Amino acid sequence: MDIREVTRRSGLPASTLRFYEEKGLVLALNQPGERRRFAANILDQLALISLGQSAGFSLDEIRTMLTGKGEPNIDRQILAAKADEIDATIRRLRAMSRGLRHAAICPAPSHAECPTFQRLLNEAAASAHTDRTRSRKRRL
Repeated sequence: MDIREVTRRSGLPASTLRFYEEKGLVLALNQPGERRRFAANILDQLALISLGQSAGFSLDEIRTMLTGKGEPNIDRQILAAKADEIDATIRRLRAMSRGLRHAAICPAPSHAECPTFQRLLNEAAASAHTDRTRSRKRRL
C-alpha cells in the first residue's frame, strides 16, 4: 500500500508516517527514490501504535513491543504494570472529582476552612511530589 493510500485510510499525515519510520515503528518497503510503500498490515501497526499511545506508552516503549515486521510481541508483565498504573490514575482522578464536587457545594465560609478541601490540597501536593520523583528516576 503506498503512502497516499495509508494516509487516506488511516487519517494520519504523511509526515507522521515518515516520523514513525524514522523511529523504527513502521517499515517502508520501497527502494530509495520511490514513493513509500508499506506492508499490507500497516493499518494494524498504526492501530497498535495509537492504542499504545492512548494507554500512556511512549513511542520508544511501543517500538520495543513490535517485531521487525511490525507484529506485536508484547511482554505481558509490562501490560499488567501499565494497567496498574492506569488504575492508580483513575483512583486519584476519582478522588479529585469527589473533592472538587464537595468544594463546589461546601457550606464552610471559605475553602481554607473546609477540611475536605484541605485534604484535597494535601493529596495534590503529595501526588505532584511523587510525579516529580518518578520523572527524575526515569531520566536517570
